[in-house]
Amino acid sequence: MKLSDRLSEPRKRKLCSQWAFAAGAVLCACMPTVALADEGGVSFWLPGLFGSLAATPLQPGLTFSSTYYHTSVTGEGDVSRAREITVGKFPINLSGTANLQLDSAANLGIFNAVYAFPTPVLGGQAAVGLMGLFGRVNTSITGTLNGALQGPGGMLFPFSRSDNFGDAVFGVGDLYPQVSLRWNFGVHNFMTYATGDIPVGSYSSTRLSNIGIGHGAVDAGGGYTYFNPETGHELSGVLGFTYNFKNPYTQYQNGVDLHFDWGASQFVSKEVQIGVVGYAYKDIGCDSGSGDRVGCFRSQVFGIGPQLGFVIPLGEFQGYLNFKGYKEFDAKDRAHGWNTWLTFVISPAPSHAAPPPSLTPPPRHSASAR
Repeated sequence: MKLSDRLSEPRKRKLCSQWAFAAGAVLCACMPTVALADEGGVSFWLPGLFGSLAATPLQPGLTFSSTYYHTSVTGEGDVSRAREITVGKFPINLSGTANLQLDSAANLGIFNAVYAFPTPVLGGQAAVGLMGLFGRVNTSITGTLNGALQGPGGMLFPFSRSDNFGDAVFGVGDLYPQVSLRWNFGVHNFMTYATGDIPVGSYSSTRLSNIGIGHGAVDAGGGYTYFNPETGHELSGVLGFTYNFKNPYTQYQNGVDLHFDWGASQFVSKEVQIGVVGYAYKDIGCDSGSGDRVGCFRSQVFGIGPQLGFVIPLGEFQGYLNFKGYKEFDAKDRAHGWNTWLTFVISPAPSHAAPPPSLTPPPRHSASAR
């Protein structure tokens, strides 16, 4: 028996509103920049930002989210060498071997406010938002350097060094403005979005640990969600691209990044959601700039893990609690490990008397909005 067969029509309408609301947890996720890739191991985009219900409508009005984000990653070989070069601790004239390991962990609090307009824009629902974060990041490098240093006249001098250094930072991160448009056609939902990085966070080019990235970036893409409120089946995917501006402190410019986030879930009741999430991240453009001393440095990583969500009625408001975690694999030129997200979203409660406009069949001449 289908879930919808066990519910009265008013409860079906309430259920549609609650599930559509859960998409706010996805949009209100965020972009902390402690995942490792690109220049010295740091990228703008945080894989896993989007997930289930990514393209479905939000409740009109202000939605607020808070996320506790933890990650722990390790990088060897070129990743560690590139990070040493970035902070100025790797002898540029060294020829030889670098047996180094980088370890990094972050604990961040992330806060995001998104306003969804009640009036359709281009036949869809427009939303704008701003995200900020704070927290602590600590990073260390251990290992050995062996080889020869090139001196005057091309002379080579034996060189050997053991490295064991690290640092930590507690502070605020960059700011991330967001804009999106969403369209709903029955069980099919479409989204386009744009976001960026305003580099005002805690950053130093000579420090291993940073919360900001030291340069601006713009990111845009689109997504699709299949969501059937009668059965509770859901499948989402969002593809995006990041263009990075040159870092003025290091004269290093990251290449263009491609990222794909996805999620699949089943609502087993009107309050409980279970499923799986994943992502793929890959640099598709070489790094450049006069400060690039590591070459093309194209990184990639994949991740997959479980998710669990709960819709929580709160009177005039409604809450949504979501947990998801990722284990990373097949990483290249990028530190990798695992990360977890615990997100709580609060928004206006959905109408119980009728389904929200975005869930009614759209007129032939236009799409209704998220």
